[in-house]
Amino acid sequence: MNEPELQALNGSISNDARVLYCLGIRPIADATTGITNELNYKQLTNLLNSTEEKYTRGRQINRLILELQNHGLVNFTSDIAEDKSFNKQKLLLPLMVLPEDDYHNLHHQKTGMNRDWKPNQSLYQDLAQLVGIIEKDYYKDEVGEFVAYWMGRPDSLFSQFQWTHKFVQHIKKNRLAIGYKPTQQLATQLVNKKAELISDDNTKKLVEKYSGKHQR
Repeated sequence: MNEPELQALNGSISNDARVLYCLGIRPIADATTGITNELNYKQLTNLLNSTEEKYTRGRQINRLILELQNHGLVNFTSDIAEDKSFNKQKLLLPLMVLPEDDYHNLHHQKTGMNRDWKPNQSLYQDLAQLVGIIEKDYYKDEVGEFVAYWMGRPDSLFSQFQWTHKFVQHIKKNRLAIGYKPTQQLATQLVNKKAELISDDNTKKLVEKYSGKHQR
């Protein structure tokens, strides 16, 4: 467990979500890519019900996974509706593969949203690459919409890492909602890409960059 993961897990997160991440999800993730095997809800339920039967339905596990996503600990490798089961889905654990020396300080201080907020550019580029956003440029009104939404929730306090992670999710979700189809140029053709984690050369280079030098 690296420092960014510990910082996120020590935040305002439920103990069951911590247990799910540490004992149920992280052990089945590839140390190089941060991508898990397919989730097995039966195994995860048995883990969480070790002392008492608290979890009997898949949507209860869904809520814990969404809580982990909200704190920047997991992402989905493909697009899935929040009201559907996440069983058999794969997750990406971004804090496993991002360099903790570069982003360590972004976890230290939690703040509310303010009108001058902007995403950390380096982190935004890396997270966008990992979750499959090909065209990473964003517009001022996209930042403004994000800021306006969260300024209306003054009790929400997150680190700069978490705010930037939320912004990446905001960008991806909004573009898919309006029918945005990412394209990638192959030779002289523009090819539509499915809304999923895209393992292109840049992603592979990013993972290779961080898997050796920055692992403990």
